[in-house]
Amino acid sequence: MRYFGKIGFERTEKTGVDVYTENIVEREYYGDVNRNYRRTQAGDGVNDDVQLTNQISVVADPFAIDNFASIRYATYLGSKWNVTSVEVQYPRLVLTLGGVYNAH
Repeated sequence: MRYFGKIGFERTEKTGVDVYTENIVEREYYGDVNRNYRRTQAGDGVNDDVQLTNQISVVADPFAIDNFASIRYATYLGSKWNVTSVEVQYPRLVLTLGGVYNAH
């Protein structure tokens, strides 16, 4: 299955004297869905938590290669999902998705 979506990178920027702000920079990427797997997990609330263990392989540009350690989420099926691991397989990055991303 083909993939097209946004990937969020966390960037720390100096906004004042000794003041740093964390911002998310989104960039669009193409690739493939290598594994499409969903499971539910009992949570604290009424509904179970949805967890993905999908793997998405994207064609990386120099920005993604240089900043792969700061990837926080990837969009998939209309939602933002946590990226739990990134494997560099140049010229691709293989992203493993986890639960729904919640910005802090």
